[in-house]
Amino acid sequence: MENKKVLLGMSGGVDSSVSALLLKEKGYEVVGTTLELFAGSSCCNVNTYLDAKKVCNQIGIPHFIFDCKEDFKKYIIQDFIDCYSNCLTPNPCIECNKYMKFGFMWEKAKELGCNYIATGHYAKTEYSEKYGRCVLKKSNAGNKDQSYVLWNIPKDLIEHVVFPLADFESKDQIRKIASDNDLQVANKPDSQDICFVPDGNYKKFLENNSDIKPKKGKIVNSKGEVLGEHTGLYNYTIGQRKGLGIAYKVPLFVLGFNALRNEVIVGEEKELYKKEILVKDINLLLFDEIADCLEVDVKTRYSTKTAKAKIIQEEDKIRVIFDEPQRAITPGQSAVFYLGDIVVGGGKI
Repeated sequence: MENKKVLLGMSGGVDSSVSALLLKEKGYEVVGTTLELFAGSSCCNVNTYLDAKKVCNQIGIPHFIFDCKEDFKKYIIQDFIDCYSNCLTPNPCIECNKYMKFGFMWEKAKELGCNYIATGHYAKTEYSEKYGRCVLKKSNAGNKDQSYVLWNIPKDLIEHVVFPLADFESKDQIRKIASDNDLQVANKPDSQDICFVPDGNYKKFLENNSDIKPKKGKIVNSKGEVLGEHTGLYNYTIGQRKGLGIAYKVPLFVLGFNALRNEVIVGEEKELYKKEILVKDINLLLFDEIADCLEVDVKTRYSTKTAKAKIIQEEDKIRVIFDEPQRAITPGQSAVFYLGDIVVGGGKI
């Protein structure tokens, strides 16, 4: 008889709470867990634990809390700090998925005798006859699809992952299920921003938790002409227009940084477009390697649309050549490759 025991990550929100209901309805033996990640964060506080535990009690499943604060600090917060120290723009959710939700949680699942793990992400896993393996796919949720932040999970884990919300098209459907089942989290607002920066002020977080401090330097254009003064490289992002404090004949945007010279480089909007990028730290989910030139759709930020491109693997990196130049591509963000709805893999820009 198949082991249908599943460990479900529960944040105390409506998505994971409804996921628990749906899994139970489908005949899974569900165990809920909440990971302690960062004291006082939006997804890790007393209310989070209480809400998750109440839901579990209401639908009759066990609930465990695991302390992961040290690992979270080591793998997610330190990476966040390191990225900004090196003029990169991180996506901590992607690191958290890799190390915590699909790393630590899978180890706990095995200890508890579970054959599956589940989360309330809007994504899908299924067996593909064409590729002869389990694949990660986009969900039916359109703009809310979260497959982009899941490219870095271990390939071998896909067959053990269940996404109960895969086939829903809107959050309203999820809230209605919660309401119909009298779950008190039915109208709980969505969490926004970075969980360990609940006030949204990542600059203050960096200053309070690292050696990164305001350090003035020059703002220059791509010819090296000095146009103004900046307040610290970490205060700027590629594509930024506002807050530069420069009066110039045309609008100026942040193009990049020269860390050695402590300079912010600015230029006209047309200079923001790139036709080609190199991607490192790659994780391929669909193939073991990209043998030839592969035509794919590429997403370079969670909030942007996919763009047509060709990808070529060069040892441990992938070269991405876009059909049309793309705006404000940002080092440190992820490039994720798709064949239709299937996630081929991804890497860091």
